[in-house]
Amino acid sequence: MELVDRFEVYPTGKYEREKEPLLKRLKLILLFNPLTEWIDTTHLMRLHLHDSTLDEGKKEGTPESKRRIAKFVRDYEINMDDFEPSDINKFRNFEDFFVRNHKPGSRPINRPDDAYTAVCAADSRMVAYETVAESKRLWIKGRDSSIASLTMDTAIGKQFAGGAVASFRLSPQDYHRYHSPVAGRIKLFRGIPGDYYDVDPVALNSDVDILTRNKRQFVIIETENFGTFSSWRSARLVIHDKYREQGAAVKKGDELGIFQFGGSSIIVAFCEGRIEFDKDLLEMSKRRVQVAVEVGMSLGSAVPSSGRSFGRYGSGDSTPSAPPPPGELSYADVVQKAKDE
Repeated sequence: MELVDRFEVYPTGKYEREKEPLLKRLKLILLFNPLTEWIDTTHLMRLHLHDSTLDEGKKEGTPESKRRIAKFVRDYEINMDDFEPSDINKFRNFEDFFVRNHKPGSRPINRPDDAYTAVCAADSRMVAYETVAESKRLWIKGRDSSIASLTMDTAIGKQFAGGAVASFRLSPQDYHRYHSPVAGRIKLFRGIPGDYYDVDPVALNSDVDILTRNKRQFVIIETENFGTFSSWRSARLVIHDKYREQGAAVKKGDELGIFQFGGSSIIVAFCEGRIEFDKDLLEMSKRRVQVAVEVGMSLGSAVPSSGRSFGRYGSGDSTPSAPPPPGELSYADVVQKAKDE
């Protein structure tokens, strides 16, 4: 079984296929299949991926690369009204455009002052699982995909054993800045060298250990209500300097860093029994369907030591005991409304 490249668009509930150049799609299918996967792990292929990714990054920092922006926006149907500047002519080069900022107010943080709820870390397609073991059964097929392998630290691996994980996978057209799902303080920052494999579903469902081979950085955050939380970023990424310092304060929704050109993914992990992901996200993930989300959307709620979730709306239950706040529909209501229309 494989994680399909079909995803559900939140909040309309509609299914779509990811926009991807045909040539790239065929290349991934050719490289990441049982007959040819051995090629992907050779030194020559890894060196090629490393050098070609860095070369592409250099090209995108040149003034000439600016000419690519208009076609890119058109091909991927990017709504520039969500970004600042919205005029593509104001970007210096493609790299400048690639890490563009959201326009203030375009991505509101769900319940920003509620310390018992977590939010999505990026504009992306995501899956969420209640345990690492479930994520490996339904999502990542690499032979050595584990928290210990991601961090290169067996002690951290043990700390998050049995915990819940969510993955946010970015595509080239996405906003390439990432945010903290929770509030807390930085306990640890670490960078790990590695390769530049693509994080497309075709690659993730191969036997190549994509995420544990890729270059990555991670932070561990101590929180008041979610316990210890960890977040990994894979690809050409930069965590902002102030969040590399032990003890640095982080607010829910704070921008932690940026992704530069290259396959980009974020994995967040919680210690066992400390979060209850929103049920709609869990249901779609179990069906191996990714959900398209935006920064600041609801991810889940804290589970205190009593084992009872505070719920999506902070009500004290895993489902709200009262209607959603004014102007906010529940996910089920939104999907039903889309079907009725």
